[in-house]
Amino acid sequence: MNTPPAFSVLVCLRLLLAVLPLPGQNLLKHDHQLSSPLTSYLRLNEGLWLLDNNIDPYIGGAFHHSPLLLSLFSTIVPPLPLIWAISDAVGAWALLRIWRARQGLSSQKGTISDVENLIVSVYLLNPYLLLPSLALSTSTFENALTLLALMLASEGKVSSALLAIAFAVHLTPSSILLLLPILMVLVSSPVSHLASPRPFHGSLKRIPFLFGEYILYWLVLVGAACIIAGGSWNWVRASWGASLTLPDLTPNPGLWWYFFTEMFDHFRPFFLMVFSVHLVIYILPICIKFQHDPLYAAFLLIGVLGTFKAYLTLADPGLFLSMISIFPEVHGYLRHPIITTLLHLHAALLLPLQHVLWVSEGRGNANFYYAASLVMGMAGGAGLVDACWAGLRIAVGDAKVWAEEKVDGEKGKGKVMWWEVVQQ
Repeated sequence: MNTPPAFSVLVCLRLLLAVLPLPGQNLLKHDHQLSSPLTSYLRLNEGLWLLDNNIDPYIGGAFHHSPLLLSLFSTIVPPLPLIWAISDAVGAWALLRIWRARQGLSSQKGTISDVENLIVSVYLLNPYLLLPSLALSTSTFENALTLLALMLASEGKVSSALLAIAFAVHLTPSSILLLLPILMVLVSSPVSHLASPRPFHGSLKRIPFLFGEYILYWLVLVGAACIIAGGSWNWVRASWGASLTLPDLTPNPGLWWYFFTEMFDHFRPFFLMVFSVHLVIYILPICIKFQHDPLYAAFLLIGVLGTFKAYLTLADPGLFLSMISIFPEVHGYLRHPIITTLLHLHAALLLPLQHVLWVSEGRGNANFYYAASLVMGMAGGAGLVDACWAGLRIAVGDAKVWAEEKVDGEKGKGKVMWWEVVQQ
């Protein structure tokens, strides 16, 4: 593949960070902003130790990773930092291929441009993605699988795309939000139609068959996970159920943990249902409104996950922020990019500060850290709303005001103004 120079340079630097001992890396592994109970490297190591000692990792309530990760790191490769560096490189490569597919360029002979250098740089240098990767959070694998699924769908590789999204959903069930837009990309096109919206032109008859193929891959993965877990189904409740029942209220940059910390037990099931359904209700409206560009719909749903996910880490909004680089046509229509940037900067400063004050120093309380989490939620929401607005506004074009002097018989001269919409 013809890759831009920035890709090779940044991947080499990322591999160098993986093999060199970094000061403070152990602190990163304990940082609640970079890894959650579902993605923590420390809990993954604990599960591997329990498995090596013939103890079911899922009976204690502390291990929430997929059995597939247990199998990968216990029998194929050890959980070395190099694996996370390679995963970052794969994510950047997939994002670049998505861009080329969207522009109608050949994946093998694409023309290298400054935009491509920017795309790989935005991904590999994004601190929201780099720091969780250095903390060895398994959210890095989830992001790479998500981008691989979108890349394969954009290139029309049906079976590979469905297998990739099946893996992503197996690792984190909330990725099911992306299934419908991926199916829509597979039966239509990834090329941008934001400026010229039209009814969905793909073959709707193919979607049920593609969904059946996805279910087949998903069932195979479930069967493999059960075999790895020794025939036990404890992993289902511990891994997938954790995203729905929220058993571990470890603080994170998301919006769920504090709310359910203060929740009375008899209200808990109802609000768990409300918070879970809240994620799902975005799928149909976004996919229907952006049926002319399902890849952009997938991008918006990634933004929804990056704002409202149950166990949020910085890697979730980081993927959304990096993906905006492959949609340059909407950049000129963003209404408040500076405000969104400042909100993210504000949250990036507040979160580690309040984390240290509360968790490390014991001089604050949960309200301080949750206030910073709310700022992060505002930043994610502002970016999501702005991206949605820009995707709709581009179809209208730029409005220009024209004025003409006109004589009014009673009031003398006046000025008549009208609006003209100019499509760029």
